[in-house]
Amino acid sequence: MLFTTSAMALLPAAVSAQQAAPAPDPQGEIVVTGIRASLRNAINVKKQANAVVDVITSEDIGKFPDRNVAESLSHIPGVSIDRRFGEGEKVAIHGTDPALNRMLLDGHAVASADWGGNDNDPTSRTFNYSLLAPELVERLEVYKSPEPRIDEGSIGGTVIVRTRRPLETPANSVFASGGYSWNDRAEKGNIRASGLYSWKNQDETFGILAAVTYDKQNLTRAGVEFFGFENAGSRFFNTAADGSFTLKNPNATVTGGTLADLYNAKSPFGINYAYFTQQRKRISYSGTMQFKPTDSLTLTLTGLRIDGNYNNSSQSMYVIPGAWSGDVLQSATVNDGVVTAASFGAASANSQSSQLDLLVRKTKLTTNNLNLEAEWKSDSGASFTATGGWSRAVGGRNPEYLLDVRTDLPYSYSFTPNSAEVNYDGDLTDPANYRRSNSAQAQTIDGQPIIYNGTQLVAARAGGIDFSRTIDRDYYAGYDAVIPVAFGPFTEVRIGGKYTKHRNRLNAAGFNNYDLSGGYTLASLGVDTITTPNGAFDGTGGTGNATQYINLPAQAVIDILANSVNIAVDKPTASYIVDEEVAANYVQFNFEQGGFRGNIGGRLVYTKNSSAFTAQVAQGDGALPVLVPGRVNNDYLKFLPSFNIAYDTGSNVILRGSVAKVIARPRYEQLGGSIGRNDITLDASGGNPNLKPYQSTNYELSAEWYPKAGMLFSLELFRREVKDYIYNGITQQTFFNELLQQNQVYNVSQPINGGKATVNGVLVSGQAEIWGGFGIQANYSFADSSTDEGLNLPYLSKHTVNIIPYFESGPFQARLSYNYRSAYFRAIGRLNSVDMVAPYNQLDFSASYAITPNITLTANAQNLLDETYIQYAGTRATPTAFYKNGRTYAGSVSVRF
Repeated sequence: MLFTTSAMALLPAAVSAQQAAPAPDPQGEIVVTGIRASLRNAINVKKQANAVVDVITSEDIGKFPDRNVAESLSHIPGVSIDRRFGEGEKVAIHGTDPALNRMLLDGHAVASADWGGNDNDPTSRTFNYSLLAPELVERLEVYKSPEPRIDEGSIGGTVIVRTRRPLETPANSVFASGGYSWNDRAEKGNIRASGLYSWKNQDETFGILAAVTYDKQNLTRAGVEFFGFENAGSRFFNTAADGSFTLKNPNATVTGGTLADLYNAKSPFGINYAYFTQQRKRISYSGTMQFKPTDSLTLTLTGLRIDGNYNNSSQSMYVIPGAWSGDVLQSATVNDGVVTAASFGAASANSQSSQLDLLVRKTKLTTNNLNLEAEWKSDSGASFTATGGWSRAVGGRNPEYLLDVRTDLPYSYSFTPNSAEVNYDGDLTDPANYRRSNSAQAQTIDGQPIIYNGTQLVAARAGGIDFSRTIDRDYYAGYDAVIPVAFGPFTEVRIGGKYTKHRNRLNAAGFNNYDLSGGYTLASLGVDTITTPNGAFDGTGGTGNATQYINLPAQAVIDILANSVNIAVDKPTASYIVDEEVAANYVQFNFEQGGFRGNIGGRLVYTKNSSAFTAQVAQGDGALPVLVPGRVNNDYLKFLPSFNIAYDTGSNVILRGSVAKVIARPRYEQLGGSIGRNDITLDASGGNPNLKPYQSTNYELSAEWYPKAGMLFSLELFRREVKDYIYNGITQQTFFNELLQQNQVYNVSQPINGGKATVNGVLVSGQAEIWGGFGIQANYSFADSSTDEGLNLPYLSKHTVNIIPYFESGPFQARLSYNYRSAYFRAIGRLNSVDMVAPYNQLDFSASYAITPNITLTANAQNLLDETYIQYAGTRATPTAFYKNGRTYAGSVSVRF
């Protein structure tokens, strides 16, 4: 079950939860345990806290509320997640981008790398929560208002993950579980298992805890993607010098408007039927060793290793109506300024109708974390803690195989805000209808001739093999001291400092693959072919015969590329190194007098960045480009004051307030100066090493009412005043196109510091024990933002609702979790489109039954509504994606003693 409160600082002691049925104590008084006991403990934390904190605790060893840590966090007021790939991976707090919210493991950052296919990941400073086994977690602390002692770097909030320690765990504690999960869209099941053992000696001076988890998932996602929208005039018409225009195909017909309406309408740049499969396999190992040589000194060594395999394949069958088929337009329908339907004849010479990209990724993720802590405590309450640690993560595409083929078939499309239909005049499952994509020509790499067998290579590009490896590394050392004082209202002084040295590196290389055969079809290659499964696109909104097209087994793609001419490629323009050093010191004064308590202080932070990269500089027409190495150094000093106060009115009402200055640093990829190019779509994206950090002044006000035990109602107001807000700007730049072997103009997306942004919000939450074992938790948040660019902040939903009824009686407990979030801005997409995500509903269910005090059966169901993930460009009239991820059902048995 889920235990969460909107607390306003965390008690030093851990929140504990017990799993047991209500039972009488020796005096006959009813003792509340289980879910209700945990909620009451969380309420007590809230009542005595100072800073705005939400707490989630596990019920028992190995028993966390959800199978995914991010899913549990999403039930907290003001926290939301994006489910683009079905399960939650990153969290947004108070409507801020997940990259602006830090995750600290036992108080320290963890290096992060991802699998290379999630466009929201790119080398952000957050963490992929799907990698973190919930069995390892004792509790989560979500700080929405900062204290000087907590590492800086978050605009929305900071998530601190607390793991179990052996000296705080009963000796010889054992936990083991095994289970099975099934995804109805993948139509595959997988095994999940975990185990934990904790031991300490009789004197409780030495202890060891070890845990391991194994999790495997098969994901299948089908959907329709739109590659942005463009003006139809330049694609379907010839325009004379005097501004007059005529259709490239004079026989084409227009419905729903005039030729002028079509000329001025928006048309989809591309429509893609995408079929994605992935196997996620994660093994986590964690260990903690504690030693107390004296009563006042504790040494703690913790280690974590996560091995993840995220191998996946993606098939994309797409049309580019204007660029590829504009001259063979047969008919077009214009509806409110959008070309919502069109038909096209067979491709003309030197063009194509559509393209099939067959992509296979091999991805292995590794995260290592090691931390040593020495804590000294005196009987007077003074303490001194020294910490040092290292963290390293490796991920990315290693490698990615890409083979593309084309068709020349006539086709038609139509779409609505919720659906799309593409039909081809021909059989997409016939391998004879697919030909090699490119024609033979003299080949270069970054403008330099490719020498093969003593002469410049003349061949056709057949595909490529890409190695894009991210290495994220972090060293840190610090200290924290607590000094009791008796000076007016002040009771405690905290001082500390921390030094961090971080490197984020992207190494890009690969092979270009060329064909010397003079041309081929998939049929002539003689390889085994498959097709997209029947029903793969059911429920997505995608229809037409484009839902079933040819596929190749992963090994066939690899073999075809291996049998072509493979030329090794260094990719200096796609590689970068970002080095960052941070030195921080803080002082924090805790106070308490009368009904008031809180803290005041500040954190002084010095940051130094260095970005190394290589740029491609285009020369004049007919000249080869030049590669220019570059390095940019920047540094800044920021003082970050904060103030938290709570007032107990003495009538079960507590009023709280907070104000703080905070910063959030840009993503590492944003600081990298490299630019990656797509030579087919003429899109490019890159970094900006001159970026400044986000800066924000954060305000919090809240009122809490505790009418009786187990009941809480709260109202929270928050405001974020952000400056140096970072958004992606689109510019046009000239680069050398290796497919066309000439200079081309690209639409380049790069981050820039904008003006100001504000976020205002209201959170209302409550929880109560109702009757007969029934209880409920519910919260609603309203948030609104504005920026100088007129856009909402990414991932901010105006309305978010959580309703979580639960039931607990004896050995049985059950929970139903409903989450709703309204539409939100996600990112600037292709062709400068404002990509929005439509309102999303999520319904999950979990139940457990304790057969004995030591054995428990658990069942979970996720995404019971089988919600469709819908994305659109600005308005629902111009959709950009429809996805289905399917429902997941899981069952497990666990043993504790």
